[in-house]
Amino acid sequence: MYYHMIAFLAGFLLDLLIGDPHWLYHPVRLIGNLIAALDHRLLDVTGIRNEKKERRAGILLVTVVLLATGAVSGLLLWGAYAIAPVAGCILESIMTYQILATKCLKVESMKVYERLRADDLAGARNAVAMIVGRDTQNLDAGVAKSAVETVAENTSDGVIAPMICLAIGGPVLGFLYKAVNTMDSMVGYKNERYLNFGRTAAKLDDVVNYIPARISAALMIAAAYGPGKQFSGKDALRIFKRDRYNHASPNSAQTEAACAGALHLRLAGDASYFGKIVKKPFIGDDLRPVEAEDIVRVNVLLYRSAVIGEILCLLALLVVTLF
Repeated sequence: MYYHMIAFLAGFLLDLLIGDPHWLYHPVRLIGNLIAALDHRLLDVTGIRNEKKERRAGILLVTVVLLATGAVSGLLLWGAYAIAPVAGCILESIMTYQILATKCLKVESMKVYERLRADDLAGARNAVAMIVGRDTQNLDAGVAKSAVETVAENTSDGVIAPMICLAIGGPVLGFLYKAVNTMDSMVGYKNERYLNFGRTAAKLDDVVNYIPARISAALMIAAAYGPGKQFSGKDALRIFKRDRYNHASPNSAQTEAACAGALHLRLAGDASYFGKIVKKPFIGDDLRPVEAEDIVRVNVLLYRSAVIGEILCLLALLVVTLF
């Protein structure tokens, strides 16, 4: 257990220091490649266009991806610890670091901030397009808002949820979570191709994120009570209670609501996806326009939430170890 605690902390610190440089191949890409190959094989090659068969194919996709991810990560970790506990701890630290995305979120969102500060709207649109799924070519004031929303939502998906999984089940559970999250991002769309095929992946993502999303929101509310007049813990809690279900997903608005209240912003609302406007309710109060500096502020909330989450997880692990 002590090796697990050391790796848990070391991986977190590595994430804060290094992040995800583009030159370093990320193992989640392998999961994505497997999903893409199965997607092509199960839909395009077989030519399935039947609701029941598409759903069965989607269940097969989820099963194969989870089995492959669990087996590979588990065997690698077992092999390293079999060689020597120190080797296992080092590998577990690296795997833990690869599963978390704290610095990556900050780096990618700050690219949007830098372009906005330079009055380069086209560059800001290109930068935000790298981290959001909506259409960005016509965004103006919505560029900064999109970046803030992405950091707020991914505080759960990219940091706190995988952190909780790592604390409970180490890198194996962590990579299984990333596999579920990646499947949802690739096939969890409600369009003609994926409505039935991606249903299992989308529902599974909702289930595994249900508790972590709410924990993440609680951590962000706690973070908003920290230093800085630009943050309001009281309003973060108020808007969270009021607007946390203002989204088609049961989880996505949890941290967005906490963020909107903390920064006195109105987030969400209608957005364009693949050329079509999708109606969405607003989150938060329209007290002031979203500005570029809000990207910096939401990253402060991200880092505070991550540090609080890490400390609480370490304390929980210590209690389990001692008792």
